[in-house]
Amino acid sequence: MRLRHKPWASEKISDHPQYVVAEPQEKKGQWNKEFGNDNPIHIEVGTGKGQFVTEMARANPDVNYIGIELYESVIVTALDRLIEAELPNVKLLNVDARNLTEYFEAGEVDRVYLNFSDPWPKNRHEKRRLTYKDFLSMYEQILIKGGEIHFKTDNQGLFEYSLKSFSWYGLHLNFLSLDLHNSEFEGNIMTEYEEKFSAKGQRIYRVEAQFQHQA
Repeated sequence: MRLRHKPWASEKISDHPQYVVAEPQEKKGQWNKEFGNDNPIHIEVGTGKGQFVTEMARANPDVNYIGIELYESVIVTALDRLIEAELPNVKLLNVDARNLTEYFEAGEVDRVYLNFSDPWPKNRHEKRRLTYKDFLSMYEQILIKGGEIHFKTDNQGLFEYSLKSFSWYGLHLNFLSLDLHNSEFEGNIMTEYEEKFSAKGQRIYRVEAQFQHQA
């Protein structure tokens, strides 16, 4: 993804702390207090321009959503969506996803969404893939026991890699589709990338992977 520099992005983000949380490490273990309720917390790692997390929050008012995006020039578009939507159950974090354990307490998150993540196709970049074992270990730490990862991509290679990674890590696959838009799955909310890729006739792959309940 080619990023367009937006020099005004930082200031706009700072002007809307009710949507983009400025010091998320201070909210660790306190996210339900931040939202003002005890509803489940779902996070999207790599939220991009925010279409998915915003529409999920609109469709599920009894769930709290947190979108995580590294790039200021991208997250400002997600911020614009939230300003327009005025949804009380969604927040954004402009942080690096490699540090999730700094922002969430063990067992604080109920579900992780990974949508159209960078495939990092070269073998030497394997550790950067969001379904690499080190990331899975981090998700397991912040998720509740038996928590789930919901993963979507148009990239067959990344999907195959992720299935192997989930299997090696010992996750249980509750749902798997090799062609989501021609399946019987209901309630799918698309990302911007998903709309673009599916319009070109590309397959969308989806899996729900669950960490095993611990004794």
